[in-house]
Amino acid sequence: MHLSIISEFRTSNSEDARLMALVQPLASGNVMTNGSATNCSAVPGKAAGAALGCDTAAAQQLSSDTQQAADHKSGAAAAGEAEEAPVEEEVDITINNVVCSFSVRCHLDLRYIAMNGDNVEYRRENGMVTMKLRKPYTTASMWSSGKITCTGLTSEPAAKVAARRVARYLQKRLNYQTRFCNFRVVNVLGTCTMPFAIKIADFSQKYPRLACYEPELHPGVTFRIKEFKATLKVFSTGSITVTAPSVAAVQRAIEHIFPLVNEFRKERTAADLAAVAASRARRYGSRDSSESDLDDDDSDID
Repeated sequence: MHLSIISEFRTSNSEDARLMALVQPLASGNVMTNGSATNCSAVPGKAAGAALGCDTAAAQQLSSDTQQAADHKSGAAAAGEAEEAPVEEEVDITINNVVCSFSVRCHLDLRYIAMNGDNVEYRRENGMVTMKLRKPYTTASMWSSGKITCTGLTSEPAAKVAARRVARYLQKRLNYQTRFCNFRVVNVLGTCTMPFAIKIADFSQKYPRLACYEPELHPGVTFRIKEFKATLKVFSTGSITVTAPSVAAVQRAIEHIFPLVNEFRKERTAADLAAVAASRARRYGSRDSSESDLDDDDSDID
């Protein structure tokens, strides 16, 4: 039993050296605590008690130094991990077009709407009438069966507001007995730009069943995700165009394809940056010009 207890205390050679370092100063009567020497044999009658007190103080000092060293090491490790942690890249998704459809459940006289409506255009060859609204900005296409589609919206709530305003206009201004029903979002077009260029040839070769790349016909890779019913156009500049049934499906499609194209990333060249800037200017410039042309109209549809 005694040997086993000793073996529990004598765990290593370094521990034996530490104990000997404590015993030797006690034998001489001097112990270093906090940088100052303490004489433990100054009072002969209390030599044993002083030795015990000095041993305790030295042990506490050693424990404090060990704790400080451990804290310093853990702090340095945490700082190293913080420096090595990668910075998350953000990708902004722009919704360019939301297409919705609904029915008014009554027959529409297209010639009557073209003669008495505001901001309308009768297209006889297509058998429909187009009407433009200002707020929210949209173009409504009407058929004689009562089916109407709205395009040009940028969100699903705005699409529903525009559809209801078209139905209300037919009811209040043109005296149709309309009933708003069967509303649904048919298609959503979204775009995003990755913070890097993409090696689309290698990307299409790795996913031959999902990706289709015909450089003679189209400069981008066509990537289809059956799970979300989404079709993506991936370009070498890093631009991605997504067509999906809803805004949520567009977002999920981008989240799905990001790690796939990230494997084939490359640094952008000056030509890629110029192409991205020209695409943005063309996209937003055409939209602003169309809105300004519509604002110049004297008639207003609420």
